[in-house]
Amino acid sequence: MEELYDQYRAPLFTLAYQLTGSAADAEDAVQDVFFKACYVHPERLAEPKAYLCKMVTNHCLNLQKSARKKREMYVGPWLPEPIRTPEADTLETTVVRRDLLSYAMLVLLERLTPSERVVFVLREALGFDYPEIAELLGKQEANCRKLMSRARSKMGISEEEPVAAEAVELEWVSRFLTSLEQGNVDHVLSLLTEDVMLFSDGGGKVTSRHASDTNARSSGPIPSVAAFEGVKPYDQGNLHFEVAPLNGETGIVVRSGDETVKAIFMQLRHGKLARIYFVRNPDKLTRV
Repeated sequence: MEELYDQYRAPLFTLAYQLTGSAADAEDAVQDVFFKACYVHPERLAEPKAYLCKMVTNHCLNLQKSARKKREMYVGPWLPEPIRTPEADTLETTVVRRDLLSYAMLVLLERLTPSERVVFVLREALGFDYPEIAELLGKQEANCRKLMSRARSKMGISEEEPVAAEAVELEWVSRFLTSLEQGNVDHVLSLLTEDVMLFSDGGGKVTSRHASDTNARSSGPIPSVAAFEGVKPYDQGNLHFEVAPLNGETGIVVRSGDETVKAIFMQLRHGKLARIYFVRNPDKLTRV
């Protein structure tokens, strides 16, 4: 079992994380599955990847029932918990980065039903084919294809459109931050789309001095100037902006002394900033 754990822990964590949006829940799911697998007859583990993925999927489907109720009571928008992905190229980190959907895609997954989310993640993140997904979920292949089609529709992704998000390069982020630090408002605004949107998750546990960075219950188009004010590194408690590898992409971690106060993700459209995600709930910043 130890050998199976070493081989499959990383892909199972990646699967569970994308099904729940929570690293803590994903870790619990993986531990629970391997504990139960110790009591499974060896013959049932003849194809360990499929069997373990099915166990993790069932665990997460059960978990989502209670999670949805909690999120209905959540103060403000709910965003997935960020995770830091080490830059070192080990087998485990390579697996995690390869199988991780973009952070913006994780946000869109919240629009889906549990079954739609499972099919989308298995297909687009882990590369399962439809017969494998059907067998894993105990559904007809045609039904899985319908779930996938509905998932894409709800996420606003056409059948022909690739799921992979436009990469946010380190050079782009560095240039953006430099312009912010220099107060070059015109250049910053030139890097934003006209319909730029900001989403901020404070969980009701933090407050902000910026009107654009609040615990509002809904997010919509915001003026470009407001977006600029929301990320400009004002001198508040000696804030330090650090470019960091988050969720397999280039993100920003904001610190005040030794305290992490914010994780920022950016989504580009044709080279311009279209979506900004602020994670400010301290409970969600423990892994960055």
